[in-house]
This record gives sequence, structure tokens and C-alpha cells, in this order.
Amino acid sequence: MADGEWNRRSLLRGAAVVAGAAATAPLLGGAVAAQADSGDADALFKAGKFEQAGRAYEEVLRKDPSDVHAARQRGLVALMVNQFADAEKYLTMALELAPGDKDTNRFLGDCYIRQDKFALSVPRWQAAGKGVFAKWFGALRGEAYQLHGDIARLPWSQMDPAPQVEGSVNGGPPKRFMFYTGAPWLGLSMDVAREAGLTAVAKQRIDYLNGTAWQYFGVLESFRLGGIELRNIPVEWSETDQASPGGPGDGLIGGWIFYHLLTTFDYAGRSLILRRPTDEAAGQARRDAARAGAKPLPLWLADEHGLYSRGSIGRSGPRVVGLSIGGTSESAVAMSEEAAKQLRIRTDYDRPLETFAHSHPVVTYPCYPDEIRLGGAVAREVYCLANPTSRPPRSGFDSLGAFFHPFFKPYNVTLDFTGMNLYIARGKAA
Repeated sequence: MADGEWNRRSLLRGAAVVAGAAATAPLLGGAVAAQADSGDADALFKAGKFEQAGRAYEEVLRKDPSDVHAARQRGLVALMVNQFADAEKYLTMALELAPGDKDTNRFLGDCYIRQDKFALSVPRWQAAGKGVFAKWFGALRGEAYQLHGDIARLPWSQMDPAPQVEGSVNGGPPKRFMFYTGAPWLGLSMDVAREAGLTAVAKQRIDYLNGTAWQYFGVLESFRLGGIELRNIPVEWSETDQASPGGPGDGLIGGWIFYHLLTTFDYAGRSLILRRPTDEAAGQARRDAARAGAKPLPLWLADEHGLYSRGSIGRSGPRVVGLSIGGTSESAVAMSEEAAKQLRIRTDYDRPLETFAHSHPVVTYPCYPDEIRLGGAVAREVYCLANPTSRPPRSGFDSLGAFFHPFFKPYNVTLDFTGMNLYIARGKAA
């Protein structure tokens, strides 16, 4: 994997999500479904039956402890639910069997940065071919993501085209930040980075929209969001001569910020609620969800920042789906064109939409499922998109589609990265 590959697929500061950027895959074929039913470990993983897949990989390893693929996959299953001890155990086992395996190194590097063990991640990113990450994370000294404060309630200054909140960089005046769970890091505009006196420790040029852009990487002293402050955190800033599809703004808050907190995207209440991720706060979130009639849904984190849960589109039944919360999109769900055909979803080929996916131009088509569902949250016959160029997640499982900004508007959504649960309830958050 080249240094720029993942970053070309990621979304730059201000771009957030544009319609059709979901990593999706077509429905399971009969042969693969039959393999999953028979207990085949890889088929179970591909079908999104992750717990069963984990047990199946353990059985493979009991029979053959030298199976590097089974060790790596078992480690990945643990990593997706933040079970770090098991993830390190199996990924280290795989690394000892095949030290040069890039996927194993990438997964282990991700495992370390989720725990803020940035120094340990450096050789893993280097071995994975991610020299920019190795330089960037090697520049972090001391404790990263130092958390100060207990709670922040941030009103949104706007809902569309993308929600925005105010934040302060290095104690400076308030700036406008979009947020998007499909983006990884905290990103800044060039002007804000200069104002903050940031120095790049690594840089790269990437493909972006119809041209290129420069990305710069450094370490930020302080980022404050209301009553919450994070200190000593990795930050990115970008320079391009093209306007962002997400509209003007000073930066973009990505998933790495949110998985350090107990985060509620209160769409119905037009606010972002951030809490220190204590057992007490998580318990309160569970009780609030229960009172609102919301049952916990599974939460998976893959490919460094991709969020997934279980939902349905049309008559698909429960399947793995992506969660693209925040950002910019007019469609409630983006799915592959093949999935739309297999599910017999009405698709309007007379009205193609020229947009961008993974920061690259793409032509998509409006489609209208009779129902889309995430737990108890439902939308019927809403505008969605079918993307002919959709790709499956890099980690190798199938994702039916991704739920975007418009779907969440009547609801509040809480992400608990300690228990790895998602709660979605109608109306304002408690």
C-alpha cells in the first residue's frame, strides 16, 4: 500500500462526505452464504458475523498455530470491538509468523494509536508502507489526547449543507468546524494552521477532486470544544486551489476525536454533546436510551476510522452498514448499484448526479428504497443514491450501504466506544 492510498480515500478538511462516498459491497451470493452457514471462518467474517468468525479462526489456530491468516483475522475481529489485549495477542502472533505482512502491521499500528501508544505504532506504520504516519506519530511526545473537562454541549450554528460547531485552536478565537465520522483526524484550514503557528513534521501531495492537494501533518497543543479540552493531539491541514464541496469552514472534526469521548450527535436538538467516557457517563447514556425505547446496537470500528453497525435497506434483513454521521450529503443512504438491483430498489437512471466519492468524481443515480432502518429508527421512501463504483471496506467484510446525514435528522445518536454500542432514539437527547 502506497503512502497516499488511504489518504486519497479519506476526506480532506472541509470536504467531509459527499454523496456516494460509502464503502459498500453487493449482497452475499448463494455460495458465500452457504459457506457462512457451514461455519467457514472467512465466509462468516465476510457476512459480518464477526463473533462467530472469531471463534472459527480460533478453531483454525488450534489445529494449525502457524496459520498467519487466521491469526491476523482473529486479531482484526478483536480490534473492531476495541478488545485491545486480544487484538495485540493475535496480531503479534501473526507478525511473528510473517513480519513483513503489511495488513498485520497496519492493523497493529491502528491498535496502538487507538490506545494512544503512538511510539509503539511507528515501526508498524513504517512496515505497512505508511511512512507519513510513521513520521507524524513519531513526532508526538508525552501523553497524547490529554482530556480536560467532563462535558460539552455545543449548539450547531447550522444544519445544512453540513452541521457546524465552534472550537478553539491553541486558545485562539472561536472557529467554525464541520464534523464527520467518516473522516479520521482533526483537520484545519491553512489559515487556521498558520494562525496557530503549526509546524509540519510530515507532508504529502494527494489526488483531490479534479486536481491535487498538499496535506501537512503536525501536533496541536490544544483543541477546545466548550467545556472539553484535548491537548497534545495529531492534526492535519490541507492546501488546495479547489473549493471544498462541504462549503466554507475552518476545519473538520473526525472520528479520532470522537472515539476518545462519549459522543452524542443530537440532530433533533441541533447540538453536539461530548462527555468524558466514564462508566457513570456510559451508564447514564444507556439509561437515557432505554427510557427513549432505544435498544443498543453493535458498533464496529474498522480501517482506522470507519464506523459500522447493523441495519437494513429495503428487504435486505439485518446487515452490516456504514455510519457516516455529520458531513455533507443530500441522500439518506448510499449503496452500490448492484445492491440496489438485487434488492429491486427503484432507481432513476434518467437523473444522474455528478458528484464525488472518496474525493474523486463519480456519477451516481437517485434511488428510493421503501424502507431504511437502523434499530428502531426508520425512514420510508426517502432519497438515496446508487453508486456504480462502490468498493467494499478494505478489511474484507461486506457492507450493504452507508447511512448519511439526512437519515439522522429526527434522532439523537450516541456512540459508546468503551462498550462498543450505538444508541439511536427519536427526538432531542436527554
